[in-house]
Order: sequence, then structure tokens, then C-alpha cells
Amino acid sequence: MRWSATPCWWPMPAADASKESDVGDVTVADVLAAQARLRRFLPPTPLHHAERFGTWLKLENLQRTGSYKVRGALNALLAARERGDTRPVICASAGNHAQGVAWAAYRLDVPAITVMPHGAPATKIAGVAHWGATVRQHGNSYDEAYAFAVELAQRHGYRFLSAFDDADVIAGQGTVGIELAAHAPDVVIVPIGGGGLASGVALALKSQGVRIVGAQVEGVDSMARAIRGDVREINPVASLADGVRVKIPGFLTRRLCTSLLDDVVIVREAELRETLVRLALEEHIIAEGAGALALAAGRRVAGRRKCAVVSGGNIDAGVLAGLLTDIRPRPPRKPRRRRAETPRSPGKATATAFPTPSPSPCKPSHPLSRRFPCDHHRTNYHPAHPHLRHHPA
Repeated sequence: MRWSATPCWWPMPAADASKESDVGDVTVADVLAAQARLRRFLPPTPLHHAERFGTWLKLENLQRTGSYKVRGALNALLAARERGDTRPVICASAGNHAQGVAWAAYRLDVPAITVMPHGAPATKIAGVAHWGATVRQHGNSYDEAYAFAVELAQRHGYRFLSAFDDADVIAGQGTVGIELAAHAPDVVIVPIGGGGLASGVALALKSQGVRIVGAQVEGVDSMARAIRGDVREINPVASLADGVRVKIPGFLTRRLCTSLLDDVVIVREAELRETLVRLALEEHIIAEGAGALALAAGRRVAGRRKCAVVSGGNIDAGVLAGLLTDIRPRPPRKPRRRRAETPRSPGKATATAFPTPSPSPCKPSHPLSRRFPCDHHRTNYHPAHPHLRHHPA
């Protein structure tokens, strides 16, 4: 799927620069403010070159709590504290946002409640409980957990913190883009669920001339459909990428993605599974389904310096073991041989460290003539350079 949209917030003509506020309630200034808040809590994650994929990887699976989600959660709680909002926080999440909220609440000593659907990965539930947040499981999907969390927030006066459709959360996720800007990529591929990460990264990098490409799974493509104008509620199919199974994307993120994304690539489930296994076996990087989604889409994206965001690494050990047992990825394509250097013409010959001796027409005259065929070779022989033994043709 491809469309053309002229982003309307970064400096182009003077008439367009004034439309920044029309895109949404988040600006580049908000992302820079988030970077200043998070700097003392979260060190930058590394960049890894996956040579067999021809893509750089932003390793957010090595982030605190194993996902980029902690950026938005921590920025939202820090911004709320600056505004004097001390209410307990509640969120709905398939796992990664809940872990981010739990860790941030633990660091800032804020009461936190997380609502997670039944069937959420056990490793993510354990991660939330580890940081002391209250875990409530409700419903069989993120959307059911979301509705229950909103009801609890209204009933008890909690602050509901959306996983993606919140200005502070989007600004926090955008700090991924600020860290990438120093490496000067020409295209960045980002997985899309509700659109918080894609919106934040696009805000941070669009003014640098970087193309931003979203990635979704076939049948779990609510953002791609919403950008085309199809806002119907369609239940997402079962997918390995449980972290992006969102029925309805955010309203704020929808506006931002419509204005700022250059493309959205739809990936088949089989491609996603094979990419996750190859990532583990060839690059020794453990990623969850949503974490491998951007890399799976990268094979369809052209760029001299591509970068894919590995958004998370919280995958159940049993799921990973099953994938490694069942899936046999195709062998990677052999690299192209480097072109041989063009021989220099005789007229442009350059001096070498060990010049070839000039031809000598002399005849063997020494008892060791079988080793040194002539006096010329006998006097110029060096044991470290046996190629000088023989008479040149």
C-alpha cells in the first residue's frame, strides 16, 4: 500500500510552517522536552548492523523492561509530576506498556494498576508484578482490557494512561528518533499497533529528510485501513505480533501517521515468523513478534542506510522454542563478490615493496642451480619471499 502525503509541519515554504498545530497536539518541542526528562533515567539503546539483512537495527529489546514502551510511560509520569498531578495511574496493555508503567511508577513512587487481557504472555505478566504494580486480567483482547481500565479510572478517579493515544506518551516514544538522528539514516522502519512509536519517530526525524515507513501484519492492519479512510472495527486475527493487535488506532496517532508516514508495508504472518527465527539464529538477537515486524518489512523497502526498530524482546520461552523447532528458514542469499581491481596500465605502474626482478638470460652456473637457476636469482633470493626463486618468464 502506498500513498503520497505532503507533511505539513516541518519547515518548507513559509505558508506550510504555520500548519504545525494542525497535525496534532504533539510537536517536535515536546519530543525534545521528553529527551531532556528521560536522559537521566534511560541510556540510549545500541545500534546493530545486521549484515545479512542489509539493515541497521535499533535494539529497543535491550531497553529497560525489554521494550521502548517505558519511554512513553516514564515521560508521561514525569510530565504529570511537573503539572502537579499525583493521582494513581491505570493502563490497559497486552504487556509491554504495562511493564513500562510499572517500572516508571516504581521509580517515581506512584501507585499503578495494569489491566491485561487473558492470554497475555506470562513473561510480561511476571515483569509487571516484579515492579510492584497491581495486575488485573480482563477480557480476551486489548480492546476489552482497555474498556475495563477506562471504567475503573472513571469510577475511582485514577489517571488513565493510554498506550499510544496520549501526547506525553507519543513524545516519549519519539526519543527513539532523536537517538537515531545521530546515525543519519535515510529510511526508518517502525512497527505500528496503535501508532504511538511511528508518530513519535516521524515527528523527530521528518525535518531531517528521513523517510518513515510503517509495518503491520496482514489482518492486523487497523492503522493502514484508517489512513485509507476505513475506520470500521474489525477484530484483528491471531498473530505472533501480539503487541500490535489493536482493533482501533488512536485518534491523535491517526492524524500524525496520515500526515507524516511515507508508506505502510503489510507483512504476511509466515514472513514474520521466519524473520524472528533468522534474527535469533543469524544475528543472535531475541525479539518478540512485534519486535521483528519492522525487519520483516525491510526487505520491501529500498534505502542505502536502512534502520529497523526492534521494538521489544519479551517473548515467552515456550513460543520461541516452538518457533525454533518448527521453522526452518531459507538460507540467506550469498553475498555478491567484490569487483576485482582494474589492472594498472604499464605506463602508470607504481613502485611496490618487493619489485619483481628483471629478466636475466644467464644460464645456471652454481651447484645449487636447481634451486637458484642463475647468479641473478642467487643474489636476490630471500627466504621470506620464495616467489623470487624462479626465473621470470
